[in-house]
Amino acid sequence: MKDIIRIGAGAGYSGDRIEPAVELAEHGALDYLVFECLAERTIAIAQQARRNNPDLGYDPLLEARMRAVLPVAVRNGVRIISNMGAANPRAAARKTAQIARELGLDGLKIAAVTGDDVLDVVLRANLRFEESGDKLGAYAQRIVSANAYLGAAPIVGALAAGADIVLTGRVADPSLFTAPLIHEFGWNMDDWNTLGQATVVGHLLECAGQVTGGYFADPGYKGVGNLARLGFPLGEVSADGSIIVTKVPHAGGAVTEATCKEQLLYEIHDPARYYQPDVVADFTQVRVRQEAQDRVRVSGGRGNARTDTLKVSVAYADGFIGEGQISYGGPGAVARARLALDIVRERLAITGVDTSELRFDLIGVNALYGDALASGNDDPFEVRVRVAGRTSNAKEAARIGNEVETLYTNGPAGGGGVTKNTREVIAVQSVLLSREHVNPVFEFVEAKDETA
Repeated sequence: MKDIIRIGAGAGYSGDRIEPAVELAEHGALDYLVFECLAERTIAIAQQARRNNPDLGYDPLLEARMRAVLPVAVRNGVRIISNMGAANPRAAARKTAQIARELGLDGLKIAAVTGDDVLDVVLRANLRFEESGDKLGAYAQRIVSANAYLGAAPIVGALAAGADIVLTGRVADPSLFTAPLIHEFGWNMDDWNTLGQATVVGHLLECAGQVTGGYFADPGYKGVGNLARLGFPLGEVSADGSIIVTKVPHAGGAVTEATCKEQLLYEIHDPARYYQPDVVADFTQVRVRQEAQDRVRVSGGRGNARTDTLKVSVAYADGFIGEGQISYGGPGAVARARLALDIVRERLAITGVDTSELRFDLIGVNALYGDALASGNDDPFEVRVRVAGRTSNAKEAARIGNEVETLYTNGPAGGGGVTKNTREVIAVQSVLLSREHVNPVFEFVEAKDETA
């Protein structure tokens, strides 16, 4: 057993940069590289893609990431874990195996973790949404997906079976990092305090560049250098779960007590009870200490027994959004923009566009904080009008953007740079499902035969 396990964060969201992950695999002396790429809406969109093509539904950057990182990861003995499987982990694993074969990387063991897709179970159960209290059954015809947040166990099983690469669907973000630690250090799955500290590790690393200063940077208040070459973090984790958060020395960004503390609080509701599938983590005794430049030790996480239920993210179709934008500049820009909004507001009423919600914004003036804070400021020399509304169908939604576009020739003066779009709304709520209804498994897959 190693004294220290080195884990790198290869991504913090689906569209994240690729080169920092390659940098970590090349220079980070890693044992594991973890790509966290899945959000609630991301998996719903992936489910839609899979319905259109059963060979898709995995992360759209999977191929680009694997082609970039696999050669150096294999050369340096780095194992890869990722939720890039999204709605189709088997297809993601087959695609990765195909890429490995094309790159001449033979003999890799690639595992797919499944079992998070619980749509059939959820549709049969008598459940209510946690957020709204609505009966889930009332949404049955509109539901796109239902995915349970799995824990570390199936990943641990795949690693124990020799997997070099593990691709999952919906797994709790910290569990992607907890799993290799459980595997390497032999922790028990009911060692709640150690798993609580392991959740601290995962939570610090899961958003990649956020903890190395990306989301932290604020010029004049919180300076961070060389953000264009921001390095992603790596963790040196000891057998007790304590971690030193750091980065490769030549990478941009910074790791400080402040960056770690901000990330530690990110998305946390109750620090004493942070619900995860593996443990109910307790962050209240966590200690953060700078040991050297770009080296911060974090310890003191604790935990309590996991709950008997798992969170399930349920996505459903919730209408369409139509949007139009146009810009005005020069003297009187705001007055002309306000007139533009008045015109579109009246036109939507005259033509009878059927909306359930409407927004009329002046971006740069009141779009974020409303008119109350905008009223005391000098008029900007440029402003962008935005009109957006929710409708029941795409045809009605398109009419909103069309009305904004007609401002080109129908006043006020000087409008330009129109954009318009229509998109389906995928909403997300949550239910709690008993663990007995969720059966995660892993399997090894081979490259798909493209000639079959």
